[in-house]
Order: sequence, then C-alpha cells, then structure tokens
Amino acid sequence: MAASSLPNLAGRVAVVTGATSGIGREVALGLARLGASTVVVGRGPGRANRIASDLARDSGNPKVEGLEVSDLAVIAEARSLAATLLERYPTLHILVNNAGAYFRRREVTSDGLERTFALNVLAPYILTATLMPRLIASAPARVVNVASAAEQSGRIDFDDLQFEHGYRGFRVYGSSKLELLWLTRTFAQRSAGKGVTVNAVHPGYVRSGFGLNNGGGTAFAMRILGRLFARSVARGADTVIWTASASELATENGKYYHDRAPLTGTAASQDLGSAQRLSEECARLSGVSP
Repeated sequence: MAASSLPNLAGRVAVVTGATSGIGREVALGLARLGASTVVVGRGPGRANRIASDLARDSGNPKVEGLEVSDLAVIAEARSLAATLLERYPTLHILVNNAGAYFRRREVTSDGLERTFALNVLAPYILTATLMPRLIASAPARVVNVASAAEQSGRIDFDDLQFEHGYRGFRVYGSSKLELLWLTRTFAQRSAGKGVTVNAVHPGYVRSGFGLNNGGGTAFAMRILGRLFARSVARGADTVIWTASASELATENGKYYHDRAPLTGTAASQDLGSAQRLSEECARLSGVSP
C-alpha cells in the first residue's frame, strides 16, 4: 500500500518519541507528509528542533515541532514530557511510543530502576496513562507501541523485575518488548469504546543504529549485522505509519502487526493476568494511575 493511499491527517496532532533518528525519525516524516502536526521528541540540546526543521522541509509540512527530553528513562522526565504535551496541545490524536534501546550491560537510572525497563516499558506506560484522557477527549485517536519479535525470548520474573540477578542484555531487551505488548493489551482494554485504539508493531530488524549506544565491539558487530541482514528504516517505519493512520484500522484495538498484517505473538504476550500485574507495578513505580 503506497503512502498516498493513507488518509490526510491535516488537523491531527501526532507525537513520536525517539524521533531524532532511525525508525522514529522516519515515522515522524511519514506522518508529517500525511499532513499531521507532528511533534518530534528526542534527546540532545537543540537536536529535536533541528530534526523538526529538516522534517518540515522534507515533508513540505511546516507544522513540525521539536520537543527535547533529557532522559526519558527517568520518571520525572517522562512525567514532565507528558505535562508539557498536555500544556502545549489542546488536542492529541496519535501517540507513537517508539523510544527504546538495548543495553549490553546492566545500568541503573537515578530512580534506581534497570534502564531497559525504565526506557522501554515504564516511559511508554507513563506517557500513555497520562495522555489517555486527552486522547479520549480528542477521539478518534490512536496509540502505537513499537514492539519487537524479540519478545519471543522474554522471561518475566515479577520477583526480579529489575534483573538484579542474571542480567543478559538481549534477554532483558526481549523481556521489555514482551512487557510492552502486555501494556498494549491492558491499555486497549481500558480504552475500549472510548474512541482510542492501542496497538503494537514489530518493525523487523531495521538498519536504525540499534545497539550502537553500547560502543566498542558490540557497536562494531551491530553495524556489520545491520549491513548484512537489516531492512531499511523506511520499510521498518511503514507499518508503524500505517497502524497510526490507516482508515481500515479505525476500530482495531489491542492488535499486533508486522508488514501490515496481523501478528499473533507468543502465548506469553497474551497472558492478561501478567499484563494486569505489570500495569499495577508500573503504576506503583511511577505514581501514575492508569
């Protein structure tokens, strides 16, 4: 399906996290090309504004703005971002939770949380929970979570949710994507009948700079693997843009997509009891009620 067959999004406000590079940048560009007033959320002094300016030029849409966040893995920063979005935008129609990363070694945020969980799981929870009333008021609206088939390797121990024992980078990354699918299910249940859909996308293995934050041999290996096996950023972003905008998905809720087709996911990803337990734990840790 060509981008031209997607609906015009003029008058709609779209927020994309992790939008200064990789899949997020391409998603923001795609939504801007469709006419959405697009908010580019990213790290780095002035970088979000520079990328927003580039995307406005490349899309031909002047309504692209940058919004800087210091560290989305920090609870106060995620809550501050949500508050700023509520202050600046009276209506919100699309939220793409794209920001995420893989960390080879265990890192802990200033909140004392394992960084993969804090960035890939808790930050999307905080943004979605905080912005949901505005999304409902602006309905029809959509939330799209950028997940991964890496969820197949996920293993969740609620007694060691922060992986203080036996940390393995890829296993922890996969676990975070399983948890993101759980959040997709629980938010979809809560938004049912309120004009807001919450869905997830597996973009595939994308040549997006994934893993380069680790530096050294890990970054070198990821560059080689990316050149050999990864798909283009445009291809990876395509289904995210489609899920955020396609008319035929207007009422599809709690689904998981890959290459514009439904994806079942693992049996674990459909465990609604664990999904609810995770949501309650995210509420406890963040202080943000769902």
